Amino acid sequence: MATASAKKWWKNAIIYQIYPRSFCDSNGDGIGDIPGIISKLHYLKSLGVDAIWLSPVYPSPGYDNGYDISDYKGINPEFGTMEDMERLISRAKRLGIKIIMDLVINHTSDEHEWFKKALAGDPKYRDYYFFRDKPNNWGSLFGSSTWTKTENGDYFLHLFSEKQPDLNWQNPDVYNEITDIMRFWLDKGISGFRCDVINIIYKNSLENGRPRLILKGREHYLNTEGCHELLKRFNTEVWSKYKTFIVGETILVTPDDAKLLCDENRGELDAIFFFEHMDVDSRGGVKWFKKRYRPHKLIGVLDKWQCALEFPANYLENHDQIRSVNHFGNTKEFWEKSAKLLCGLNLTLKGIPFIYEGEEIGMTNGDFRGLRDIKDIESYNINKAMKRLLLAHSIRRKLILRTSRDNARTPVQWNSSENAGFTTGTPWLKINSNSSFINIETESKDDNSILNFYKKMIEFRKASQAIQEGSYRKIAAPSDVYIFTRESRDERLYIYCNLTSYGRSVEFYGDRIVFGNYTEDDWDPFYLKPYEFRIVASNI
Repeated sequence: MATASAKKWWKNAIIYQIYPRSFCDSNGDGIGDIPGIISKLHYLKSLGVDAIWLSPVYPSPGYDNGYDISDYKGINPEFGTMEDMERLISRAKRLGIKIIMDLVINHTSDEHEWFKKALAGDPKYRDYYFFRDKPNNWGSLFGSSTWTKTENGDYFLHLFSEKQPDLNWQNPDVYNEITDIMRFWLDKGISGFRCDVINIIYKNSLENGRPRLILKGREHYLNTEGCHELLKRFNTEVWSKYKTFIVGETILVTPDDAKLLCDENRGELDAIFFFEHMDVDSRGGVKWFKKRYRPHKLIGVLDKWQCALEFPANYLENHDQIRSVNHFGNTKEFWEKSAKLLCGLNLTLKGIPFIYEGEEIGMTNGDFRGLRDIKDIESYNINKAMKRLLLAHSIRRKLILRTSRDNARTPVQWNSSENAGFTTGTPWLKINSNSSFINIETESKDDNSILNFYKKMIEFRKASQAIQEGSYRKIAAPSDVYIFTRESRDERLYIYCNLTSYGRSVEFYGDRIVFGNYTEDDWDPFYLKPYEFRIVASNI
């Protein structure tokens, strides 16, 4: 295992997430694919990214859009072939872009051969999963039951959908199968994994959970010691043999939990995704029920995690979250300004910035008209749960259209042509009507566009030792204004972020403004306009 002081490639990397189904369709079937990704590699290179994180491209029935995997060593024919995948890895490498794949190992698809053999009664494969005569009282992350009855009369466990049976990580055969899969892909030349819901994979027991409103039973599977031991073994026996970056998606983690998971000296994960900042406008941690978004809450959460971790994985949107400009910005009056502000914030925080496809042009939530436009299985499960609570259709519709994961899954808007240049066929998910002006081709021609702001900000970040490697410290500021420093031995920068639709008076630090989303003849050093972002340099 590398020492804590060893320099690793990912520490200064900018990582771009691709949701393959929605990125670029090369063959006109309406579904994005691997050849489509290959065709856009030069675009990604021009943007300045160092690595691509691919959401699942494995064979899958598609019940949960690829997070129900039926073959971990194959490629979904919808996305292409193994030869296409190998070509993507090779061509990306030539451009200096690394590939990170999604690794979903809490569960498989119910159409995986292992589970089919388990249902058929094969004793070896039955022990790959959890079968019991009676269900316990655990709660599901998808709002449904966690146990499904089989034709034989027993039940199997699934923390997510009934199409996603959980793996039994107490079985050493499961460990051997999954580590073999890891080596298979690492030997093909990928550079790491994003590990799906990694902190819940190990179940200590199947006893009933304590009474609680959300996720009853989680004390038996959340951040267990067995999970830590598995991660250490993965690292020692597989990941450390390659120059990998391993980032874990984690649920319900505290900073103390996160420190255990990604402390380099413990040898588990390199970084983790946390969700606390995504829930600043959620009631009781339930994202479907919103309260008023208050920017100072976001600032408080970001500051807490910046102080807690050495290398936070920073993101403001992904395939499971609504668009950041809708979430934290103002799409009605200050769409462009707030998108640029969020770009600056994400790329100046300490840690590893992740950019989600379309974020770099300010893509907004889907303009869905009704539930029939939604494809996301989570949304349909929540709709059923809301029906059981006797919520009216109009309320369910409003909540789901505002919060559905499909808001971030609408196809990337490449140009202003029909179907936004994404496909020559019928797109699998409705394309936003604002693609007529929010698109990559149009923005690439405008020096003041969001896209070109991203390019300039990425270039600035890569030239700044303070942003790449410097310390972080929050400065006292007016409510809803985030001011912090990034400081290295030779450089001190003050970052100003007005996260509101109102002007704010501020105290001025430093001696010259070096970057921002302002116009040079229109700035006041002691006043921040709505959603204004600026970087101010100070002599050391």
